[in-house]
Amino acid sequence: MAIKRPSSKPLPPESARIVSEEALQAATLALHQLDPDCMSHMLEIAGPPPLRARSADLSGLVSIVISQQVSTASARAIHARFQANFGHLHHRQLLEATDEDLRACGLSSPKMRTMRALGQAIEERSLDLDQLSTLTAGEARARMTAVKGIGPWTADIYLLFCLGHPDIWPAGDLALQEGVRMALKLRARPDARQVEKLSRRWQPFRAAAARLIWAYYAKRLELKRSTVSPGRANST
Repeated sequence: MAIKRPSSKPLPPESARIVSEEALQAATLALHQLDPDCMSHMLEIAGPPPLRARSADLSGLVSIVISQQVSTASARAIHARFQANFGHLHHRQLLEATDEDLRACGLSSPKMRTMRALGQAIEERSLDLDQLSTLTAGEARARMTAVKGIGPWTADIYLLFCLGHPDIWPAGDLALQEGVRMALKLRARPDARQVEKLSRRWQPFRAAAARLIWAYYAKRLELKRSTVSPGRANST
């Protein structure tokens, strides 16, 4: 789906937060101007990328911690159990929860430690989630990664989907790396350092580029699964 930016519509400022469908559309149009061939190809396959916004609070951050290094289906199941057990989350619940409480939700031991470290950081006010929205991306990332168990990927996903920073690029995300390989027709999947370098062509709208690449990657996998030949599918 090729798109063109209307001449009467100004590009969004580099500092514009992507917190609405309109803001994401504007950033996607800006990306199309920066790299029309690549963006047109991905939009043709995947369509407009989804916003996928999450709440900029403890619940939003906890959902991201839960999704670390597990499949989307597993993350959804664990998060559903977590919500059923804890309801409207307060950080003291993380401090007071027993191992059995957290394990019943499906959390691993490392994630249990992360949850408690997160609750302690909020209790001690070394991490103020409300204040994060007033900081630059670099400052907010530093505050978050100071909490044991909160790494660059978790911080970047929070900055991208919860706070809407426009130029966040989670270079360590494997699906993003593979999506870049597909989009740029590379022979091998680029590592975090390489994909960070490749992403410079999409600055300062890399958060929109990441959303589109994830959507493109998912669609490519879906199309691949749907093209399994009938003979092969019925061979068992």
